[in-house]
Amino acid sequence: MTLNSVLYTLHSIHCTIMKDYKSLYFVGAGGIGMAALERYFLAQGKKIAGYDRTPSELTHALVDEGVEIFFDENPDLIPEYCRDPETTLVVYTPAVPDSHAGLRYFRDNGFEVVKRAKVLGLVTESSKGLCFAGTHGKTTTSSMAAHILTVAGVGCNAFLGGVLRNYNSNFLLAPESPYSVIEADEFDRSFHHLKPYIAVITSTDPDHLDIYGTYENYLESFAHFTELVRSDGALIVHTGLALKPRVAEGVKIYTYSKDDGDFHASNVRKGNGEIVFDLVTPWETIADIKLGVPVDINIENAIASMAACRLEGISAEAMREAIASFQGAKRRFEFWLKEPGEKGKVVIDDYAHHPNELLASIKSVRDLYDGRKLTVMFQPHLYTRTRDFASEFAASLSHADEVILLPIYPARELPIEGITSEIILKDVKCAKKSIYSKENLIKSIHLLNFDILLVLGAGDIVDLLPQICEEVKKQSL
Repeated sequence: MTLNSVLYTLHSIHCTIMKDYKSLYFVGAGGIGMAALERYFLAQGKKIAGYDRTPSELTHALVDEGVEIFFDENPDLIPEYCRDPETTLVVYTPAVPDSHAGLRYFRDNGFEVVKRAKVLGLVTESSKGLCFAGTHGKTTTSSMAAHILTVAGVGCNAFLGGVLRNYNSNFLLAPESPYSVIEADEFDRSFHHLKPYIAVITSTDPDHLDIYGTYENYLESFAHFTELVRSDGALIVHTGLALKPRVAEGVKIYTYSKDDGDFHASNVRKGNGEIVFDLVTPWETIADIKLGVPVDINIENAIASMAACRLEGISAEAMREAIASFQGAKRRFEFWLKEPGEKGKVVIDDYAHHPNELLASIKSVRDLYDGRKLTVMFQPHLYTRTRDFASEFAASLSHADEVILLPIYPARELPIEGITSEIILKDVKCAKKSIYSKENLIKSIHLLNFDILLVLGAGDIVDLLPQICEEVKKQSL
């Protein structure tokens, strides 16, 4: 898709925040959410530069598209065209610490420095924003909704948290569409900057307790998010959540789940690697929805996305076609290897990093490959999350036949004394369990006899997959 059009529906961004800005500098430029904004502003003809901690496949792609990215926070590396506070806007992600040398430079020199979430908030104020929030499920549901709108010919301007395999991008551009699709991130209360037209809440399991402190505070943050839904809009919430919505007068509330709610599934059929179901809505039943990514959790994900689109009048035919052709987001239950035959080896990668996500992913694999040995390789993400949910992680992982843990991926955090992967491993009930460093794992892959391998985690464990798959293929020769 050629990115050379100006989005008329987002014109107010230029009036309110862009002013005379000719360039933008992104601190945390390699983040998946930041990448979508970088691509949007590239489409506006702006000069884009930024910093990230380490190179990645995404940063390489952004550089090829015209973003100048540096991997050292030394302010001397900031390009000359980003050194005038009158012409440069600085966008940052809260995952970057305040001590970052580049951020300090911009703040000390009079630049306007805004969170990524504030820019996304302006997008939702000037469009019909379909905003998908939740502890888990928000990437897949928002991606499905964006794909539905695209297939339907309505289109949308989508800012997503995963690279869609259908488009090889996390950013979709549709200049004539009134819709934006936003993955609403609860981390650091970022989703409080949004103004949803339709909000979807998939789950409110406790997470980010390093930010919120208590589960009660976490729920309160979601409750406040519901207050932000426009009075002419709608809230779609999963049944059975502890959340108590506080919507404005005029907001319509709908519920959904796999088994009950205003939107739910019926006549679910599984077999021959396929999942097909009927969608029950408050107005009709839409028959024969076939999942393009046939895993059990995607039944609910599809229901949530179709509910939002059905409220906007998208046809049953378009939704049926879109869900069947949806290939998923990269790192969301992505098959890296699928050998033929009943005994063929399989390698699956999933971004799951919360105990409930792990359990859902493991159960989905069990459902697909009943009776086969399941090995789970997991890299815990964040010291605080490991500390807060060690026993829950262990309980989820115990549903595997074999567990391999890697050291904790720190992301934005410094180590916490006594918090290692060992505090998870000690409570895992599997007879076969171990911890490997990344280096030792690579050296030892040839000794590990995988059957079905499920690789889980939000860190850099994905970097090991090419070598893992090569070794698995060798074992099959």
